[in-house]
Amino acid sequence: MGLGVIVIFCLGIGNFALHRAVLESGHPLIGQIPRSVGWIGRRLTLIAEFIVLLTAMLLAANGWPGLAWAYAAYSGLNALAGWLILSGRV
Repeated sequence: MGLGVIVIFCLGIGNFALHRAVLESGHPLIGQIPRSVGWIGRRLTLIAEFIVLLTAMLLAANGWPGLAWAYAAYSGLNALAGWLILSGRV
């Protein structure tokens, strides 16, 4: 297993933790999710996060080690958005 896969996996753990924190924050943006979508919509966002993580890991393991940089940029944008939401700046 390459270093890129390990880096992506560690960043993915952070992305999931941040995603979960945002979903449980009670922020008004999260409250705008329609009740008809409710828990299914929230689970779908976590599934989408998993698909992004799995795809990045598979590509990095199969000859795309530079993809770790792209996933790091994605994680950085997630961290910025999560910080903005959790700190109440948005």
